Amino acid sequence: MKKTVCVAIFLFHIGLLSLVAYKGAHKEANKTNKRYNIIFYYERTEGARIMEGTAKDEKITLGDLLPQEINGWKAEGKDEIYDPQTIFDYIDGAGEVYRSYNFKQLLARRFTKEGKPDIVADLFDMETSKDAFGVFTHDLEGEEAGIGQGSTYNGGLLSLWKDRFFVSLYSEEETEDTRKALFALGEKVASSIIKEGKKPDIVSLLPSENLTEKSAHYFHNHLILNYHFYVSDENILLLDQQTEAALGIYRENNEKSYLLVVRYPEVNKASMAYKSFMKSYMPDATELGLVQTEDMKWTAAKLQQDFIIIIFNAPSRFFAKGIIEELEERIKKI
Repeated sequence: MKKTVCVAIFLFHIGLLSLVAYKGAHKEANKTNKRYNIIFYYERTEGARIMEGTAKDEKITLGDLLPQEINGWKAEGKDEIYDPQTIFDYIDGAGEVYRSYNFKQLLARRFTKEGKPDIVADLFDMETSKDAFGVFTHDLEGEEAGIGQGSTYNGGLLSLWKDRFFVSLYSEEETEDTRKALFALGEKVASSIIKEGKKPDIVSLLPSENLTEKSAHYFHNHLILNYHFYVSDENILLLDQQTEAALGIYRENNEKSYLLVVRYPEVNKASMAYKSFMKSYMPDATELGLVQTEDMKWTAAKLQQDFIIIIFNAPSRFFAKGIIEELEERIKKI
């Protein structure tokens, strides 16, 4: 039996839903960095079967990572399991974002308490710690919750990652009781995940000086890049699931710049992507890899081995060249 539930989900899920329709109007949304409160509908199917996820030589049943009761809220009905093919039955078009991070399995569990708002726990097996970290960095709005290897809390939504797992916990109405329950639930889940995972190495290449707090994003494809900084409707950087990318937001004299570093699986692919980007995005560059845009900002790009480094919206030629050169030196040490 199916029942349709209307859920107002803020922050992370807003970002996921907005991404699906990034073309056209999304170009302006990137410029203004506005966020909107969105209500969307999805179907929850009762009676889903618990399945096991395997990490190398280790088997973990997702349901065992979640308690049956927390602060008086009790699990209702059976857990629901979704995979990359069925996730759209749960969160519709927004499932494409989780698929872009190679997620393997999602377990959803609803908790109820008489007279209190429901709490929903979504536990994702992302298969690798890199992608668990990456999907967590998709939306970093909110206060640090101090749970797991990274966490945020805002408006009744608690998000965290640890090892290869990403966890989204939210209440359908925020109260002091639901906040306490969400934090207790987050702590319980985090403590059930024994191991810690490693962050993607490429993120450590981003210089820390002038890097805006909570602005480092890790991803694979151009849809996610365009969500954080619009580049092109077309995939001119030839990004795919085999590429690794990190984007950092920098502030210099109150001006915002975007530093992108991409690693390709082979040098030839990086060279092709660099030529594609230069032809499409910087055809009027008067200096190799450096151009001043119409808004008087600077864009610089550099191909180095299997890496491409790009700085967008740099406030000056000096800043653009300096940060590119710093990335070059960091890559040489790899």
